[in-house]
This record gives sequence, C-alpha cells and structure tokens, in this order.
Amino acid sequence: MKLIGSYTSPFVRKISVLLLEKGIPFEFVNELPYNLENGVAQYNPLGKVPALMTDDGECWFDSPIIAEYIELLNVEPQMLPQEPLARLKVRQLEALADGIMDAGLVAVRELARPAAQQSEAECLRQREKISRSLDVLEAHLKEGAINTDTLNLATIAIACAISYLNFRHIAPGWCVERPNLVKLVETLFQRESFARTEPPKA
Repeated sequence: MKLIGSYTSPFVRKISVLLLEKGIPFEFVNELPYNLENGVAQYNPLGKVPALMTDDGECWFDSPIIAEYIELLNVEPQMLPQEPLARLKVRQLEALADGIMDAGLVAVRELARPAAQQSEAECLRQREKISRSLDVLEAHLKEGAINTDTLNLATIAIACAISYLNFRHIAPGWCVERPNLVKLVETLFQRESFARTEPPKA
C-alpha cells in the first residue's frame, strides 16, 4: 500500500495517523502537489493529496474517501461507529476539522503572494471561518459530545487541523478560552502516531 502526499499536508497526516494507529503497513511517496511537474496527477486527476494506492492497484483519493476505505478493511481499532447516525455525526465533525484545514491552506497561499497582491479581506474571512469552527468544536467538547480522551476519525482530524494552524502560525491565539480543545490535542500529540508524522521544521 502506498500513501502519496506531502509531509506538511494536514490531510495527508490524517491518513498517516489512521494507518499507523491501525498498524497497517504502507510506503510513503513524497509528492508536492504544487510543483509544475505534478506527480500526484497520475494518482488523482485533480492533482491533490492524499492519494492511496492499494496492493491490488486500486487508487483512492480525497481524505474522507480514503478514511472510509481504510475503515472497510475492518482492521482494529475502529475509528467510526457502526450505528449510522453516530457514524454520520463523527463524519460531520471530521468535515468541520477538514474545513479548518482548507481555510488554513487558503490563508497560507494568500500570504505567500507578493504583499501588494495579498487580500486582507480574504485572510480575515479565512480566520473567521477557523475561529467559528474552533468555537463549535470547543462547545462539543464542553457538552460531552466529544471526549478529550477519544480516538476516532473526528478527533484525529481535529488534532491534525490544529497542528497545521500551529505549524503555519495561523490563528496563534486559538487556544485562548478553549481549554477542552487544548486538552484534546495535548493528549493526542503524545501518541506515537502523531510524533512520527510531525511535519518537518522549515
């Protein structure tokens, strides 16, 4: 099994952590999706990471789809509930975390443009998306809808999203008045799967 992606992508990290937690062997193929010669496109016509090539030669792309495929392998521990509504709720929280990652990526790309071409309005819009989403996640934790010691697809995605905010120095004050989120990610960051997938220092 091959995981195609970038070491700095939070979406790729989500899948890496999932595979490591389940003990599924895989080869990591480092491909940068923004290169002019985009090697990712041979696996995903959209040229986006991650992509997963199975031992049978089947290719899956888009991190929620890859995560679903990995769950279908029935390798413990299960990261999604079997009950349909409970499963859907976890998938929605995953989608919210993925949205934080998306907003972070847009903000990073915007700030990478020449200063004269940057849009402060666009950066503000992305920061507001991130802030609102973090507030919702904090509320879920406070209400007990998510437990700070829970390991599932949603909490993995949340930790990967917040790690990306830290890595790219986006929303540096995210932890203020969000103690439950802080506890959740501090717990998960101690796991070997997160230690092994920490993005390289710039």
